Amino acid sequence: MQELERQFHIRCGPGDVGRYCILPGDPGRCGAIAALFDGAALVAQNREFTVYTGTLLGERVSVCSTGIGGPSAAIAMEELCEIGADTFVRVGTCGGIDLSVRSGDIVVATGAVRQEGTSREYAPIEFPAVADLDVTNALVAAAKAMGKTVHAGVVQAKDSFYGQHSPGRMPVSGELQYKWEAWKRLGVKASEMESAALFVVAASRGVRCGACFHVIWNQEREAAGLDQDMSEDTSAAVKVGVEALKLLIAEDRAG
Repeated sequence: MQELERQFHIRCGPGDVGRYCILPGDPGRCGAIAALFDGAALVAQNREFTVYTGTLLGERVSVCSTGIGGPSAAIAMEELCEIGADTFVRVGTCGGIDLSVRSGDIVVATGAVRQEGTSREYAPIEFPAVADLDVTNALVAAAKAMGKTVHAGVVQAKDSFYGQHSPGRMPVSGELQYKWEAWKRLGVKASEMESAALFVVAASRGVRCGACFHVIWNQEREAAGLDQDMSEDTSAAVKVGVEALKLLIAEDRAG
């Protein structure tokens, strides 16, 4: 690809971002995340990609939205890596699968089911999508310090939102429902749309990536007749991600 002064999609160049990056999906969340940084300023805005950079503990950090799904998330990570980022925290939402996971809880992904297409253009399907251990431990520690109920485990990453929520009307309904039952029996915690791609891209680039999610709803709890309230306030998951970055910055400085 032709050399450009700024990255093609995120419209950022060298020096625009810190080595530590938070990756939400929704561009609308970037301002609220940046408000938790010190001295944050808008750097670029293009398509689904909105980028702010500020500091935490005196270290330059950034937030970059990725849109929905693996393809655009992979683009964001690729271009951020090109200009110096090497530590990523995906912060997003998910739907619970395991019955112990309730709306309002935090799920930290230790790995992801690769039921999506992006990662297949990086690694054979036999290669696991695994989160970085240091980032994962920082996310769990941050969530516990905040007093949040946290579930650490495997999540399912898929490409079709409605393939999960309306599988019965899909021509491949049998396959979708068969696999969903397998994820339940294997103890998969939740379903989302970006982590598998990000974990595999991170492995290919030799960088660190972890992910935490706010649980909006659990359709399996609903089907079982268990009580729950729908929760769309993602602020706790965002704060977990920011506090985890602080832990990582301190650990990196300590060597």
